[in-house]
Amino acid sequence: MTKYSKEWSGLSPEVRGVISQFQEEIPVKIGEVVKSFGVELKVSTLDIGISGMIFPSSDGHKIVINKHEPSYRQRFTLAHELAHFLLHRHLIGSGISDNILYRSKLSDLYEAEANRLASDILMPVEKVKELRAELAVERLADVVSPLAAKFGVSEEAMRIRLGMK
Repeated sequence: MTKYSKEWSGLSPEVRGVISQFQEEIPVKIGEVVKSFGVELKVSTLDIGISGMIFPSSDGHKIVINKHEPSYRQRFTLAHELAHFLLHRHLIGSGISDNILYRSKLSDLYEAEANRLASDILMPVEKVKELRAELAVERLADVVSPLAAKFGVSEEAMRIRLGMK
């Protein structure tokens, strides 16, 4: 099992505390987390290949996610865009659009940072360990699908979280 990322550890205790309040209940209500930071959220039709975007708005920042993607994809995209807000707010400029591979005009380094923090937000290490133990399954491969379903993430994201990739 992987540990929390350096991105999570680098957040202020206050920010981690806000997020942690929402991690008591699984799946994490990521829309509520986003709103708790004063970021507006909209689910809309986006251009083919665009999963989500974040940009400045009159009231602060706004995240738009593609309504045509599966819910687990929307959830991860939302967490990824929130991670850009928390980690890279100074780089958002006029906006960041992420494609389905979570690539944007930002460097791969920033995209990887946003992916790691998104994983920490949606799949808190302690909760993954706790729910994995409750499954009482010997083979790690056999817990991927049920855990992914509980956390509302893709099996691929859960494999990464479990350290299988």
